[in-house]
Amino acid sequence: MKAESFSSAVVFMVYFPNVNKGESMSTMLEQPQARAARSILKRIGDFKPKIGIVLGSGLGKLADSIKDPIIISYDELPDFGVSTVQGHAGRLVLGFLQGVPVACFQGRLHFYEGTANESAQIFIRTLKLVGCEMVILTNAAGSMNMDAGPGSLMLITDHINFSFKNPLVGKNDDVFGERFVPMNDAYDPELRLLALEVAKKNNIKLHQGIYMGVLGPSFETPAEIQAFMVMGANAVGMSTVPEVILARHCGLRVLAISAITNYAAGLSSDGLSHEETLKYAAEASSDMIKLIENVVASLK
Repeated sequence: MKAESFSSAVVFMVYFPNVNKGESMSTMLEQPQARAARSILKRIGDFKPKIGIVLGSGLGKLADSIKDPIIISYDELPDFGVSTVQGHAGRLVLGFLQGVPVACFQGRLHFYEGTANESAQIFIRTLKLVGCEMVILTNAAGSMNMDAGPGSLMLITDHINFSFKNPLVGKNDDVFGERFVPMNDAYDPELRLLALEVAKKNNIKLHQGIYMGVLGPSFETPAEIQAFMVMGANAVGMSTVPEVILARHCGLRVLAISAITNYAAGLSSDGLSHEETLKYAAEASSDMIKLIENVVASLK
């Protein structure tokens, strides 16, 4: 990939087409996501990623399949936070996956790490600013479906935000989207259908279900899990929901897949730990990699 410098004016004109005319260019260019995007664009030249990918706990191995990689540590990017969670490498890997240009985040920030709304916004909005049209989100989750055990995969069809936090709280940024964001079909129906077709073709068992997003970092109590099941949830985790909200706000299509790493509290005699999460995420990673690679290949 040929690296070339991008002037601030060019970046502004290309990646801020919906700029509020009442704001000055200098103000817009100093937004955190604009600074991060400019830093990335200066390194990647005319390479334009089509798909953004966010890898959850223990699922970072997918990035090894990316060809001609440009690797940028989060601490090299302006205003990017650094994940404090084991299993999150904290790197942005840009390159080609199955011939498709991608931008892959190895690890994310979580609200339970003390992440502010502004820090959560940077990840997804930066993907939008460097050219991505859609995002594939992965996570590690606990199962409330006894048929979907540790090591399996679940396609997320919808979510329940039980974290009581929303990354859009505060002044709306009209550059990215309108104040009130519809969440009907937040998980793109066409992409979900494609994932199911790819899974069937490649003999990958892919469950479907509703994801319950909680704040963490403590695991849920058995009583909470029983309540979540009554509410209709099939898996539970501590991420993804804020990213989906942000992606829909700025017009990115979303596909999300959970790696099931344990049965939720009270549904099994096994104890819960982050070590177990990483263990079973690794078991699910081969199917996750195969599924995502083939989905991406279908989107050429």
